[in-house]
Formats: sequence, C-alpha cells, structure tokens
Amino acid sequence: MKKNQYLSKIIFAAIVLIFTVCCAIQSPVSSAVGSLWSLLPPIVAIGLALITKEVYSSLFIGVVTGGVLYSFATKGGFTGVFNAIVGEGLIANLSDSYNVGILIFLVILGIIVVMMNKAGGSRAYGEWAAAHIKSRAGASLATFLLGVLIFVDDYFNCLTVGSVMRPVTDKHQISRSKLAYLIDATAAPVCIIAPISSWAAAVAGSVSGVNGISLFIRTIPYNLYALLTLVMVIFISLSDVDYGPMKKHEDNARRGDLFTTRSKVYAEDAKPEHNRGKVIDLILPVVMLIALCVTGMIYTGGFFSGTGFIEAFADCDASFGLAIGSLGALLLIIIYFLCRRVLTFTQCMDSVTEGFKQMVPAILILTFAWTLKTMTNLLAAGEFVSGVVEGAKALQILLPMILFVVAVALAFATGTSWGTFGILIPIVTGVFSNELANISKSGDIPSMVIICISACLAGAVCGDHCSPISDTTIMASTGAQCDHVNHVSTQLPYAFTVAGVCAVGYLLSGFVQNVFVVLGVSLALLLAVLFGIRSFSRPKTESGAKPAK
Repeated sequence: MKKNQYLSKIIFAAIVLIFTVCCAIQSPVSSAVGSLWSLLPPIVAIGLALITKEVYSSLFIGVVTGGVLYSFATKGGFTGVFNAIVGEGLIANLSDSYNVGILIFLVILGIIVVMMNKAGGSRAYGEWAAAHIKSRAGASLATFLLGVLIFVDDYFNCLTVGSVMRPVTDKHQISRSKLAYLIDATAAPVCIIAPISSWAAAVAGSVSGVNGISLFIRTIPYNLYALLTLVMVIFISLSDVDYGPMKKHEDNARRGDLFTTRSKVYAEDAKPEHNRGKVIDLILPVVMLIALCVTGMIYTGGFFSGTGFIEAFADCDASFGLAIGSLGALLLIIIYFLCRRVLTFTQCMDSVTEGFKQMVPAILILTFAWTLKTMTNLLAAGEFVSGVVEGAKALQILLPMILFVVAVALAFATGTSWGTFGILIPIVTGVFSNELANISKSGDIPSMVIICISACLAGAVCGDHCSPISDTTIMASTGAQCDHVNHVSTQLPYAFTVAGVCAVGYLLSGFVQNVFVVLGVSLALLLAVLFGIRSFSRPKTESGAKPAK
C-alpha cells in the first residue's frame, strides 16, 4: 500500500512538472492571468487531495499556489501574496452575503438534525424504515427517491437527504461513501432537469434574447449526463454491483465497517434523550423545513409582491431564501418539540452549539474551496477557457462534444457548475447569434443551439459532480457524514463511466440532431457498459474476511 502511495506521488509530481513546463512554454509567469497558468492551482489542490487524503492542507496549498501566481503576474511582491490570499480570498468570501447565507443555512440545518436526533425522531424513523425497507436495494432506492423529491436546490437536497437516510442506510450496511454517492448523484442532476429549481433560474438568467425558462425546458431531453446518471443510480441500486474503490468500501460495510478509513471528521450523531420519539418527530420538521425554504426562495423572487410562481423562482436569491426559510423552520420546530414535550428548552439550546460543531468540517472545506475559486477567478481561468472554445467554433458538427468536454474540465478545475455554464452559454449564443436573431420571425429555436446549451449544462454538472472543491460535492460528504476524499475517490469511476457515454452521445448529436436517436443510443450504450461491468465484476469476498485497508 505504501509503495502504491509512493508511486502515486511520483506520478502526480511528474504531471505537475509537465503541466508547469507547458505553462511556461505558453506564457511566462508574469503573464499568468488569462493563460494556462490559471489552471495550475486547482490541479495542485485536487491532485494532492486525492493522493494525500488530506483535504484541508491540499486546498490551502492550492490557494497559496494561486496567490503566488497572481502576485507574480501583478508584480505585487511578497505582500501581494497575502493580499490575494487573505484580503481578496478568505476575508472577501467570508464577508460575501451569498456565502454567509449558505453558512447560516448549513449551521441551522445542523442544529435541526441534532434536535431531531435528541427528540428521538431519527431513531423512530430508523426503526420504521427497518420494518418496511427489507433490503440494501430498498434503502438505496429510498435514498434516490427522496433526492428526486427534493429538487428545488442541491444544497438543501444533499443535507436533508443525508440527515434523513443515514440511519436507514447504516441499518442495511451501506457504506457512507455509497450514501454520499447516492446523495450527490441525485442532487445536481435532478436540479438541472427540474424547471422549478434554483438551477433553472440560474440557467434562464444566462441566456438573453429568448425566453430562458422555455429554452431550459427544451434542453432537458438532451441533458445526457443528468438523465443517464439517474439511470445509473437505479441500476447500481437494483443490481447491487460496485466497482473501483467503491467495491472495497461496500465489502467492508457488509462486515460492519461503514467508513473503511479511520479518518472520521464528523462527530457522532446526538443520542436520543428518551424513548418517546415518534416518526412524526422527524417527518414534520422536514416538511416544515422544505415548505419554509421554498417559501423563502419565492419570497426573495417577489412572489408575494405579485410576481408569478415561475418568475419568482427565476429571480430568487437562493442563499437568502434558504437562510430565512431555515431560520423560520428552526423556530417552529423548537415550538413543536416543546409542545410535544420531547425536548426541554435547555436541550433545544444545547443543540445549537452541538449542531454548529457538526458543521465545522464542512465550513472549513467550503471556505478553502471558495477561496480557491477566487484564485482561479483572479487568474482569469474562465476567460482562458472561453478563448479556447471560441477557437473551435468552426467545427460546428463537433461543437456539442467539444463543449461538453471543456465544460467538464472547467467545472472540475473551478468547482462551480453555475460559473461554468455562465461562461460557456454566452459563447454558444454568440456562435449562433445569426440564428437566434431570426427567432422572433420563425418562433423556433434551432436544434443545434439547444444541443450545444445542453452540452454546456451536462458538462458543468459532470465536472461539478467529480470535483473535490465543488460546493455540492462537499455538501454530499457533509450530509452523509463521510470523509470527503473517500467520497470523491469512490464516485469518480462512476461519474467517468457516464461521462464517457455522454461524450459519445454528444458526438452523435452533432451528426443526428434527433433527441430520440441520441438519447436512445446513449441509454443503450450505458446499459451495455453497466451489464458488461456486472458480468466481469468479481464475486463478493467471503463474509469472514477482514475489512480491506
């Protein structure tokens, strides 16, 4: 094992060295802004995280790398490094209203989860689920279905599904890494094909000159990554077939080791204070939370000022809406538990500090991830990638596949799907500006425009799904209370499997602009690959064997 780790470090060092040489050939360090150098910080952070299994130090080294490059490029000197990292990075991100809203929502959800556990609601729900969900497949599908139902926002999806389903999946010996994958694979993929979601609002706002929501709905059938990922989750759940690092984690879970590695960074769930808790003590708080968060989101979009429901979602401030919605839910839940007499006021207040402590790992990772994104923004990574895509616009037949691959790479490196399609969609509309100018006359959007925008969205979600510095990936680890590096390393083979099939599908779409042919062929190819993996997968190890390390 140590030999493999040593070899991995050598390979990573060689990759970084080769990439650095390529950067130097493309442009000097003094011209790092808007050049290939801008992709070095995320490559360093992601590579170190996967090899060393230390996410905090890896993200910080990536941030420092970005700060040093930016200081060189702007001739900021030694003090310029600290100005970039601390001033424009850490302080700016922790004082940003959107980020603070997400942190407030995160902490409040942690408090609510602790209260539900103390009240006995989670224990009662676990006992009910154990009596009604009889198999691992049933537990996996129940997690998937709950994720599909909570489609309004990916942050909300990850944390809520994880909190509710952890006792159920633990009962059926599903590893925390598998739970994190199930959560992650039904968060962004569901949100990006749900017309009423914060993601639909973001996409609609990225397109000018046409009805954004109408265009978004037309991209859904061509969003291959989202649709095929959901199919894969169902297949994996029903067949109970795993491969790659996930297989080791699942084999160990069957023997009672849900974590595989000992680097557990999340505190144990709060224990019930008594045995009076009922299933309603979990269901009702979750319903309150969902209802008030949705209400908070449409409130920020002006719904109560006369704006339509769809328009309110399109214009909502998801961060502020989730913050005020979760705060209102917290107050109602405290009143509910006091009226039910399952918690005292002192126990409710004690849950505040305990809930905050449970979310500290996620807050640290998010802070460093946001700062790393700031470094890539300062180095103009988006502008560099957009220039590369602009140079490929002559290859219109290959453009969907090119856009998909570029979107995957950009979202993986920057950790943001919204930022990725925010950069690429305007490029697509620029490439097809003549066609879009004639929409008002014909009333019909060209198929190639829809396919290319779908490719941008699918690639953005795929890269976001794979990236260790993605907010959604971090939230999935938090919801499952899974070691973050374990989650990333186990889900990468699954995500890459679907991504490979999608690349073929988008290549086909450039030649055959027919949604039924493209989606049908892509689905058939994915199922063929999965059945092939199933037939060649090794039989499960004997139950008496020791867990793999």
